[in-house]
Amino acid sequence: MFSHLREDLANVLEHDPAARSKWEVLTCYPGMHALWLHRFAHVAWQRGFHWVGRFTSHVARMLTGVEIHPGATIGRRVFIDHGMGVVIGETAVVGDDCTIYQGVTLGGTSLYRGTKRHPTLGRGVVVGAGAKVLGGFDVGDGAKVGSNAVVVKPVPAGATAVGNPARIVEAGDRPSREREAKAEQMGFSAYGVTRDLDDPVSKALHGLLDHAVETDRRIRVLVEKLVDAGICVEGTAKAEDTFDPKGLGKMVD
Repeated sequence: MFSHLREDLANVLEHDPAARSKWEVLTCYPGMHALWLHRFAHVAWQRGFHWVGRFTSHVARMLTGVEIHPGATIGRRVFIDHGMGVVIGETAVVGDDCTIYQGVTLGGTSLYRGTKRHPTLGRGVVVGAGAKVLGGFDVGDGAKVGSNAVVVKPVPAGATAVGNPARIVEAGDRPSREREAKAEQMGFSAYGVTRDLDDPVSKALHGLLDHAVETDRRIRVLVEKLVDAGICVEGTAKAEDTFDPKGLGKMVD
């Protein structure tokens, strides 16, 4: 239990630039409180103490504004940011390292008991604020759901779903792919922001990512040329060392 707690605290400090200390996360992050209470409720539910599980879930909702059915399966290092209005249904599965923002619903469209009515999120999925993922389908590893999207069909691994009803945004040109790879490397994907949005902050961040990718490429070429010329390059700084992901994260804090 304590190892999971330490892991959760470290995960929030790594991904949220607003978090300043473990004590702050421990006492002031309702999304984390909801997850910790859910773990108790889930154990009670699995052992047949259904009322205890539901009552614990009810108390968690009153205290945090996050409603997680005790039957839902939540992985490790999941981060529910802000949390208010998040609803996760009974048969939902949330994989490791997922990020869920406020107002998200992982809901069902079937009324039949005993069926898989709610979605399954793979590893590293980001679900933006206000998004609704409805149905018993899979959202693949590393996928992103844009803010306020309404997803009613499977999302492939690594893809992005935007709009209402959501459309799948396929991988774009090489600069776009490299930009997304750089963002993934830094663990940055605020609110499921995608390249198709007109948000000026998003455009500014994309420009910074493009610049970082181009800088990486130029330094790599220079190092290769120096090595070919027989010049020792030991101790040369890596390209990613010159980029400050924490500073980038503060721009959308």
